Amino acid sequence: MEKKNKITIKKTTANKKVQEYFITLAGIILLYVFMKIFLDITDNNYIVAIMMAIGINIIAAASLNLATGILGQLALGHAGFMAIGAYTAAIFSKYLIKNTDLPDWTVLILAVMLAGIMAAIFGIAIGIPALRLRGDYLGIVTLGFGEIIRISIYNIKEIGGARPVTGIKNLVGIDEMFILVVLVMTILYLIIRSRHGRAILSIRENEIAAEAVGIPTTFYKIFGFATSAFFAGVAGAALAFNQRLIDPKKFTFMFSVEIFIIVVLGGMGSLTGTVLAAILLGVLNEWLHFIDQFRLVIYSLLLVIMMILRPSGLLGTKEFSLARLVFKLIGKDKANKTKEALAEGEIQELNQQEASQKTDKE
Repeated sequence: MEKKNKITIKKTTANKKVQEYFITLAGIILLYVFMKIFLDITDNNYIVAIMMAIGINIIAAASLNLATGILGQLALGHAGFMAIGAYTAAIFSKYLIKNTDLPDWTVLILAVMLAGIMAAIFGIAIGIPALRLRGDYLGIVTLGFGEIIRISIYNIKEIGGARPVTGIKNLVGIDEMFILVVLVMTILYLIIRSRHGRAILSIRENEIAAEAVGIPTTFYKIFGFATSAFFAGVAGAALAFNQRLIDPKKFTFMFSVEIFIIVVLGGMGSLTGTVLAAILLGVLNEWLHFIDQFRLVIYSLLLVIMMILRPSGLLGTKEFSLARLVFKLIGKDKANKTKEALAEGEIQELNQQEASQKTDKE
């Protein structure tokens, strides 16, 4: 009887997760359909360009959020990893297109994967010495590494030096960008919700306590930093394919700051908050083109206002859940909470009964 109750409780929890995943998948499909309908109605390349820029910012900011918001380490050299990814994807894709007959989608997948791997390798190389530091000191070191990468690109003539790299084939359209954003956000969500993600979160909350309970903090700090660098490289590859050229002047410290602003505005530790902030700032950025020299000033004022009114960002550390919203609208939210409470109570009772039985036998 006790085993049957446990099996029933596990089935209830599993069914709820399946429902949540199904609702989320349906929401993604509907969002894609609405996006395509909207683009067909407007038929405006300028709007497409804005959406592409927002997609790149979402990937870059979400990857930075893993290192800064989830892991709790201040990183200010994200533009450097994007530069590595952009140059790797551009050079490798040009080589494949010239020397092979592979289809575009295969070239895109291989180039994006190699861009992420190269950025992750540099992330590990930088993270091993840099993650011994904390707080502002770590931020200064990562800032320095980002500038070293940019200046090194200027002085490597084999990859173009200070001149922009041109002749890159446009392999990323609006459809590919949508798929890339969904894949990156899904992978990051699964990482955060996994055992490794919980270990990373424990380091953010209290590194000393995490180490005391046996969590290898050094490994997980490097793992989180390298994973963040990997997806930054993916964002750099998407940027290169979208713009069809790479200008080393793009990857400055201010570019890293712009990505960091998105993370802070959305909420450090919230992936959905990052998406919301990237959309808001992407639209705001286009509106402020007529006063471009004051754009960063307005960004700074926006951050100051957010720190005063909502220090934790738009969503803080919380995540928006479409499934939770749907359950709330149809009245299942309270029922699910009641079932979960009953399930936890039954599990506790079963555990107590098993413990008492073992004690009696002894």
